[in-house]
Amino acid sequence: MNLPEVPLTRRRFIVGASALVIGAYLPSTGALARANPATAPDPHAANAFVQIDQEGIVTVISKHTEVGQGVYTGMATLVAEELDADWSQVRVVAAPVDTNVYKNLEFGFQGTGGSSSVANAYEQMRRMGAMARAMLVQAAAQSWKTSAQEITVQAGKIRHAASGREAGFGEFAVLASQLPPPDPATLTLKDPANFTLIGKASGLHRVDSLAKTNGSAQFTQDIHEPDMLTVTIKKPPRFGGKVASFDASRALEVPGVVAVKQTDTGVAVYAKNTWAAIQGREKLQVEWDDSQAERRNTEQIFAEFRQVAQKPGAVAKSHGQPDEVFDKADKVIEAEYTFPYVAHAPMEPLDGYLFWDGESVKARYGCQIQTLDHQQLCDLFQLPPEKVEIETILAGGSFGRRIDLGNPKLGPDLAADMAAAAKAIGPGHGVKVVWTREDDIRNGWYRPMILHRLRGAIRGGKVVGWSDTVVGHSWTLNSAMTALVANGVDQMMIEGASEVPYTFESFRCDAHIVPGKVPTTSLRSVASTHTGHAVESFIDQLLQETGQDPVEGRLALMGDAPREAGVLRAVAKAANWQGAKVVDGRARGVGVAKAFNTRVAQIAEVSIGEGGIPRVHKVWCAVDCGVAVNPDVIRAQIEGGIGYGLSIALYGNITLKDGVVEQSNFNNFRPLRIDEMPEIEVIIVASTEAPTGVGELGVPTIAPAVGNALALLGRPRSSLSLPLHRPNSDASV
Repeated sequence: MNLPEVPLTRRRFIVGASALVIGAYLPSTGALARANPATAPDPHAANAFVQIDQEGIVTVISKHTEVGQGVYTGMATLVAEELDADWSQVRVVAAPVDTNVYKNLEFGFQGTGGSSSVANAYEQMRRMGAMARAMLVQAAAQSWKTSAQEITVQAGKIRHAASGREAGFGEFAVLASQLPPPDPATLTLKDPANFTLIGKASGLHRVDSLAKTNGSAQFTQDIHEPDMLTVTIKKPPRFGGKVASFDASRALEVPGVVAVKQTDTGVAVYAKNTWAAIQGREKLQVEWDDSQAERRNTEQIFAEFRQVAQKPGAVAKSHGQPDEVFDKADKVIEAEYTFPYVAHAPMEPLDGYLFWDGESVKARYGCQIQTLDHQQLCDLFQLPPEKVEIETILAGGSFGRRIDLGNPKLGPDLAADMAAAAKAIGPGHGVKVVWTREDDIRNGWYRPMILHRLRGAIRGGKVVGWSDTVVGHSWTLNSAMTALVANGVDQMMIEGASEVPYTFESFRCDAHIVPGKVPTTSLRSVASTHTGHAVESFIDQLLQETGQDPVEGRLALMGDAPREAGVLRAVAKAANWQGAKVVDGRARGVGVAKAFNTRVAQIAEVSIGEGGIPRVHKVWCAVDCGVAVNPDVIRAQIEGGIGYGLSIALYGNITLKDGVVEQSNFNNFRPLRIDEMPEIEVIIVASTEAPTGVGELGVPTIAPAVGNALALLGRPRSSLSLPLHRPNSDASV
């Protein structure tokens, strides 16, 4: 297996007053890392991954944020497997901010995203569990005056068969904490054949399910601190606009409103409760300076993209002789696919609580990228790292929306809003900044607008040449992730287009970055949300032109993509694929993709429903994500991703008119309805490869699978660009 490297450069084992606390980390400049473990009895103030108390409770410290994707369960499974813990005794809490300790081993900074959580923590967290187990076993052996080799551990019980002794973890937690720790590199991890938790399809409830069911789980909206002020911020309706002047007199008349202040990010209304803050903002009168704002309509931006696409861009990847192949082709097929702005629309819009006392800052919210947010708050308050604390709590969805890039050229986001609100009212006030659904839709950050200009060369009945020119906005350029742009190519724009699962005689993918004033960021499945659709729709068209079956034709081109071929064969078998045809008004379409090193293939069965709206009846999805750590979570993520992807494919469309977003809520930014959700069958392909991501993998192939089915039902290919159905702008909820 090609496993991520575990950071073993330096280790410190934290001993709590009454608990075994284990961690492994690199040298850190953070305040937590500098704390003296001997004088820090509170285990939550220590750098650690596993804590075991005298009651036998195993607490796993997750460096990844739980946004509904099940990552807490994933981290707990990895630790509990090697620890041989009793699942009912396992708890999970969020890690503090300390990049050197809790960094994402794929990113190099602390944060969650890119379907990387289980992939980067797979060996690391297993080693943490194995270390804790070894120390408990040694403690038991010492106490029972026997050898460690005679001790067994199963389901949270430590046993010595010869004497009949048995004890829980808690009995040896203190003694274990006093023993010299083993070298993690010397520990032997379990053979997968002996797994009792990893890969098991049932028996593991999600660790966060109970709290979310009984209401005890805390999200930011649940925070109610004494004397806290709730803040809403009125922002320019056009991106790039600024405050010219404002009149707060009517807003201050609203009961509960205590202040109105101009801030660095707009005009803030401070109130004693959320309703007053919202009502006060509605009464606020603001004149805007739009001299530097975006004033174009959506189609005007696409017109710019089309003009740019006529010229070669920065080459992302090329092989063969593309120009010569196209010149000598029997036929050249061209297609254009356009992708509008899309709002993420997580069920919980952005919100965050922050307290500034003039000398330090404490923030509490569903933080997704701790390193970036922490650095932003340090910069915004001009404070050293040890004076800024972020407590990460549960977040109600993200889909990329909670990745705060801190891009000053595109305007502020949540961290800046919290800082601006706190500074404007002055120190000593706890402020909870709340975004409404309308804020989220009208003033958010969006999936970039993108255009694909595709050309395919056909010779002798075969597809021999492929060209894809990608034009659009870059969400990484000039942000904290600007390193992803090299030689004029943004990797987050062409991912999935520069490396396709098909082998052609000649291939070229080039790209143009077009500056824009609308703030954009990553959306669930990132570039694959558009590249997967464009590539899979176009290959389907080319196979149709050459008279080839959508499945067999793809397989014939997958000589260099065995795992992609594997998921395609698996999904075709599950769906009993019998060719591209229409039966009883229903057609089936295919889509295949590789994203985040995971392979996925889908077949969608589709008909045309009432009002011409596509009706998706069933989706088969095969996924190869390496070792399946939590099969139930994988299925849930794929099912959720398909539902999310269908919402985007059928209805997702943020449009501008004179620079103003036309949509405002779920009435005109329409999600998939529950009665529209198709039946879904998920096939998890058995694999011994290292785990890869699944959180984003339901999205890339659902749109092309549906679109390719619609083509069989008579929808012209030229209209099969996102969204596949444009709802009436005033459609009711």
